[in-house]
Amino acid sequence: MMEPLLTPIAALLVACLFSSIIMVSSLGINYGQIANNLPLPENVVPLVKSIGATRIKLYDADPHVLKAFANTGVEFIVSLGNEYLANMKDPSKAQSWVKTNVQAYLPATKITCIAVGNEVLTFNDTTLTDNLLPAMQSVHTALVNLKLDKLVTVTTAHSLAILQTSYPPSAGVFRRDLVTCVTQIVDFHCKTGSPFLINAYPYFAYKGNPKQVSLDFVLFQPNSGIVDPESNLRYDNMLFAQIDAVHSALASIGYKNVCVQISETGWPSKGDADEAGATPENARKYNCNLMKLISQKKGTPMKPNSDLNIYVFALFNENLKPGPSSERNYGLFKPDGSQAYPLGVPAISAVSNNSSSGGSGSGTGTTPSASLPPASSSSGYLAITSDSGRSLCRCKSLLLCLVAFISLALHLQC
Repeated sequence: MMEPLLTPIAALLVACLFSSIIMVSSLGINYGQIANNLPLPENVVPLVKSIGATRIKLYDADPHVLKAFANTGVEFIVSLGNEYLANMKDPSKAQSWVKTNVQAYLPATKITCIAVGNEVLTFNDTTLTDNLLPAMQSVHTALVNLKLDKLVTVTTAHSLAILQTSYPPSAGVFRRDLVTCVTQIVDFHCKTGSPFLINAYPYFAYKGNPKQVSLDFVLFQPNSGIVDPESNLRYDNMLFAQIDAVHSALASIGYKNVCVQISETGWPSKGDADEAGATPENARKYNCNLMKLISQKKGTPMKPNSDLNIYVFALFNENLKPGPSSERNYGLFKPDGSQAYPLGVPAISAVSNNSSSGGSGSGTGTTPSASLPPASSSSGYLAITSDSGRSLCRCKSLLLCLVAFISLALHLQC
């Protein structure tokens, strides 16, 4: 009888390593704090690690959070709210902000990106829109002056409502009144190597039309899918269709290889009577199925070789967010650290609460409910990215470690 290739111990080592490779996939989480009962940031670290998240997006640059995550290896997007755009046009103010809120925490805390503003273009506020790109440029110039531009990029997050057309995915185009502005922003991304961020919520599409939108299609459940009549590509979930609509829109203005990231996507576990689909079971299906897709490093039909770098919304339920009940129930976790619904990962013991006043904006709370995309538009938010150099290098390192483990295991058998 042939000897097994690996001993049980060696096989376990290899299995553990493969598990770590899966965990390295680019799962991100949005950490909003519009609440007065959230745990202290140092108690949040094990919760983030329990779901395998390696990236966090903040809606500010909270010093308590940035200090708590020092030396953890977790990457951060820090944010400048829309109210700061006018000030950030001033180079001296931008440099002062970067020194205080970014440089001061490097390299212990891995701040890799600054998001300037949130869904600015769909507020239909000309002053905000006019200030957006100059503020982004000013912050980037500050990074250059401080020799941080190779470590930290500058971007902004958009609502999916910047699209004029999103179906079929191959027909995706930007709103005509936003084409010039979007083109200038995308050109900035290409010159500086920063990602294009989109917030995408298939939940809004289902909520707006539950009788016609397939629940299985939006929850990544088995379904017959749809075929794009132009590209002949098959889609078995709405999020991938939304992502590829963005890719098509970018291609329509001459940018086919822009790094697109999903800066927000999620599903509420509770809602008001008129908020169809907002249940713990649907939230569990959406987020758990999404995290499985991310771990498989599976791209979209249009970009099959591009990793899904996604930031799930959100880490916690936030009790002070305005709007309908759903706004306060997007969290994977309750404020005491318990899971809002089964996540398929080991539970972490309850964490102590903070006396936070809930000052930092987040997600659908940063954009008031009235500013959400209307049901007749793209009905959501969104974002994804192609393979980043950092992720590729990390995977190569892990594969080299895998080879070393196998070689060691075989040697031990001899």
